[in-house]
Amino acid sequence: MSARVAIVVGAGGELGRATAGKLAAAGFTVVGVDRSAEGLAQLPDGIQHQTGDATDPATAKTLVDRIAAEVGPPEVLVNTLGTYHLGGALDATPDDLQMMLDVNAGAALWLTQTVAPYMQNLGAGAIVHVAARPGLDPTAGMTTYAVSKAALVHLVRVLDLELRPRGIRVNAVAPAILDTEKNRPYLPPELLAHAVKPEAVAEVIAFLVSAAAAAVSGAIVPTYGV
Repeated sequence: MSARVAIVVGAGGELGRATAGKLAAAGFTVVGVDRSAEGLAQLPDGIQHQTGDATDPATAKTLVDRIAAEVGPPEVLVNTLGTYHLGGALDATPDDLQMMLDVNAGAALWLTQTVAPYMQNLGAGAIVHVAARPGLDPTAGMTTYAVSKAALVHLVRVLDLELRPRGIRVNAVAPAILDTEKNRPYLPPELLAHAVKPEAVAEVIAFLVSAAAAAVSGAIVPTYGV
């Protein structure tokens, strides 16, 4: 159990896969988690994975506990889970809001609760969640999404206050538009020109969990591109 274990949740997506690769290259034993077995199958060779829906609190705990028992206690958690919904305030439904909160903020809390005891026992840990620009800057036309990402931003700041005294750093990155295969067909050329590739955001995440960022906690790092 001497491995430095990093769990990447949402590893079946492009940002999660890029992050898993960066952390593996940095010397971590990486375990990817995603509900999509097909997405996990695209991870680079040598990266272990577990299939499960980490938005469910019980499943999140089961997955993390299994990884800790089979691979080693996690030193790093990167949570790239997220979902998106368009619609203004007057069109929002209770189901829309609940889904956004469950995926974009709830999963971050349940995962943090589960990894924190392991990190505290190790004497150190680093957690990075993926927020979004609408969680920092009010944006019309995506009310429930923006509210859920704003909740995540505030959660990260609260977690920093509670966990930093235990040796656990909690930060977030906040992309604006990601240049992914899924997003590309829907982006007009003027927006695509400013979209950020997942690998660039993954570089920032890798920095935030590294020893070089030991003094950084409670930060929401904009990764908007230019």
